[in-house]
Amino acid sequence: MTSNKQVALKPGDTIGILGGGQLGRMLALAAARLGLKAQVFSPDPDSPAFDVVQHATCAEYADVEALELFAADVDVITYEFENVPAATAMILSARRPVLPNTKVLETTQDRIAEKDFVTALGIPTAPYASVASAQDLIDAIGKIGLPAVLKTRRFGYDGKGQILVREGDDPRIIWQGLATKSAILEGFVPFEREVSVIAARGANGEVVCFDVTENVHKDHILKTSHAPAAISEALAAQARDIAGKIATALDYVGVLAVELFVVTSGKEPTLLVNEIAPRVHNSGHWTLDGASVSQFEQHIRAIAGWPLAQPVRHGSVTMTNLIGNEVLDYGQWLTRPGATVHLYGKGTPRPGRKMGHVTEVKPR
Repeated sequence: MTSNKQVALKPGDTIGILGGGQLGRMLALAAARLGLKAQVFSPDPDSPAFDVVQHATCAEYADVEALELFAADVDVITYEFENVPAATAMILSARRPVLPNTKVLETTQDRIAEKDFVTALGIPTAPYASVASAQDLIDAIGKIGLPAVLKTRRFGYDGKGQILVREGDDPRIIWQGLATKSAILEGFVPFEREVSVIAARGANGEVVCFDVTENVHKDHILKTSHAPAAISEALAAQARDIAGKIATALDYVGVLAVELFVVTSGKEPTLLVNEIAPRVHNSGHWTLDGASVSQFEQHIRAIAGWPLAQPVRHGSVTMTNLIGNEVLDYGQWLTRPGATVHLYGKGTPRPGRKMGHVTEVKPR
């Protein structure tokens, strides 16, 4: 198998998953329900995904011998996080299909490359500028204005690797504080709400989207997601169209999330793309219990070369993340009507660590 369209798994075949966190865990469970096996590769011996698979590899992503043995045991490879080292992806893609393809990683691992890609499609984003020095930051502030958000170009998530820049701040001190050689300054968007689209694309080019989801963050970490988002159907259709356009332009195979801002500065609400996540996404966890097919099964179907499902939402659905010590109160959710508890099997709770989530479904 050497291309997207040649991947056609059958029950009993094995999917290799890079990353052993909760997303890898839920991907493996979805594969098992479809009669497919999963093998997980992760450098963390305490990876929660290891608990739900028969075979796992605990090795560093730079361990070429371990990667080759892993590839020999699986039929197709996917990943649960977008910061897969480029060398790792290259080694694996020479031996097995890696889906989504490695060019997707090149685009989405770099915030400048991602923004350039989206704007080239004619899709609006917040104003942005590349920053590589304190003077660059001063110049970018002059171009974009304040407030603005300075972010590392790579490896930031859940609020890590970013600083809000306000009037009166010293750009030189801000630049020193970020401690990076390359960054992006993004104009601060006065948004009405944050939404996301979970979209799946098959190798045949078919795109299927879940209902647009409304997201609320607390301390830069997603706290709740609600489907459907409180926006007009016209705006929801536009959001789904944007996600489909992005997936098609990337020649994407699998599930991705597109995060957007709803902006109401004009007469009609408009959408700005914030980020692309080339993987299953926290804001899509509601689909596990709130839809006829989950984002995880949809991703497995896509990379296996199987037909995509047409998801049907079961009602009004809310997903609540259990962060840090909140997981210790899981018992209060167990008797709540319409609630389903998902615990990730992680170790000691830490502030900001996602330990589980709860979905609540209110029938239509």
